[in-house]
Amino acid sequence: MNTETSSLSNADKMRKSLFLNGWLVTQIISSIFRIVLTLTIAFLMGAIVIWVSGKDPVQAYGALIQSSLGSRTAIANSLLAATPILFTAMAAAIAFRAGVFNVGVEGSLYLGAFAAAWVGFTFTNLPGWMLIPLCLLAAALVGGVWCFIPGLLKSRLGVDELVTTILLNYVAILFTEYLVNGPFLVPGLANAMSEQIAPSARFVRLMPPSQLNVSFIIALIAAIMVIYIMNKTTLGYEIRMVGDNPDFAKWSGINVSSVIEKVMVIGGILGGLAGAGQVMGVHYRFIAGFSPGLAFTGMTVALLVRSSPIGALFVALLFGILRSGGATMELMSDVPRDLIRVLEATLIFFAAIEFGSLIWRRQRVR
Repeated sequence: MNTETSSLSNADKMRKSLFLNGWLVTQIISSIFRIVLTLTIAFLMGAIVIWVSGKDPVQAYGALIQSSLGSRTAIANSLLAATPILFTAMAAAIAFRAGVFNVGVEGSLYLGAFAAAWVGFTFTNLPGWMLIPLCLLAAALVGGVWCFIPGLLKSRLGVDELVTTILLNYVAILFTEYLVNGPFLVPGLANAMSEQIAPSARFVRLMPPSQLNVSFIIALIAAIMVIYIMNKTTLGYEIRMVGDNPDFAKWSGINVSSVIEKVMVIGGILGGLAGAGQVMGVHYRFIAGFSPGLAFTGMTVALLVRSSPIGALFVALLFGILRSGGATMELMSDVPRDLIRVLEATLIFFAAIEFGSLIWRRQRVR
């Protein structure tokens, strides 16, 4: 009897395992198909716009590919453009997966950038092996604390994180502008910016003459860590449970408030590191208004891939290709770089649909 029971138990486990594996494969294939379909529609709409304007779509897209992937330097520039987007996409993805709409990564990016710059131009006598980690630590700490504030308001008081994170973005951006126009104003400079960081605080370039630097490696490591957390840890399981059904997660013994606070802090840390990368690897100082909406681009990526960290990794690289190749494409063909804006606007349109769907599903669960 025991042998028969054991055999049945093993058979049930095998059937369950096969079912779960099949379901997972189906979900992956479905996600890949949806992303490819979205990108195809975006590029088709771009081709229509080019054709209506009297240009050759094949020539335009050929110039885009050539300018972004046609040489060693072009590839390096594309990876450079993708680096901050990869950071912010992971920050948004991990929060969205928990059903938390963290739109405040831009604020963490600015504050993290200034924190890294301040450490870099203040402790100039420190050697690089001490100063670089200190800059990164300051950026991560400030960014994490900044996003912890709306996370705490959300988890303890039920304050809508959409409102608090959007408003806190303006606070962070305007505060950093005040700092470089006031206490840290550098006389003689036309633009609002800080002093340059010490040479020992600057990231090593990976593929000169491109500015691609160690920040890209850090972004890849961060992405791998997020993927590992989401798929191989208890926290990842709790994040998925809270995102799918917070009430069920609560009654299952999961501390929902703690999970919300954790994903907000992780997002803030990633945002702060994105800002530090721009200061330590690209500008070498803090510049007011330096971000062209990098965090919102990352949020678009996260929505397009439905908060899949693996999908975010590849789509972030695609956005880097688009942004890097746009300027050179204008020189190599008669098509203006506004084509890139058409493509991004189309992708943002689909992301907005996904965003509305997520909000509707969250309200339905509640």
